[in-house]
Amino acid sequence: MKKIFVINGGQKFGHSGGKFNESITKETIAFFENNSSFEVQSTDINNDYIPAEEVEKFAWADVIIYHTPIWWFQLPFGFKEYIDVVFTEGHEKGIYFNDGRSSTNPTRNYGTGGMLKGKKYLVTSSWNAPKEAFTLKDEFFNETSVDNGVLFGFHRMNAFTGMTPLETLHFHDIEKNADVPKEIKRYQEHLTKLFIQ
Repeated sequence: MKKIFVINGGQKFGHSGGKFNESITKETIAFFENNSSFEVQSTDINNDYIPAEEVEKFAWADVIIYHTPIWWFQLPFGFKEYIDVVFTEGHEKGIYFNDGRSSTNPTRNYGTGGMLKGKKYLVTSSWNAPKEAFTLKDEFFNETSVDNGVLFGFHRMNAFTGMTPLETLHFHDIEKNADVPKEIKRYQEHLTKLFIQ
């Protein structure tokens, strides 16, 4: 039985109610709970959490699924705080042992001290920006993808822990032109492709 840990990083703050990521998180949990081949645990970063218990969830899971909006080209501050607090708590307790280097060769093997080797992660992100802002010449992101641009550090963070990525999914133009049922269907198809077929 595959163990899935789902994290809703969609923060409620200012004019953002976090509704889209809340919906995607609920769809994720339902998708896996409706299939007896999976066990699911989840965390909503808007609720109180105990860092040591969150570390245990990372250590327990086979796959971690992160859902996050992008605010000002970064993770929301509450989600970033969650990662900072929980990953720091996980030092030598399940997330990472050290940075991977040794005193005999301090310039090599940085980033190889993670304790989550063999685990995978999936990240979805939601944007006000349309997809074309990333793909068209002379548009804002200079033809740089979400994964190689804004989320590059996020992917390296997960590599530092030892995890490997599953195919990402990004939701664009959510604030002004969202077709939520269509996006949820696309996401369900993505999960089916990754976990069922």
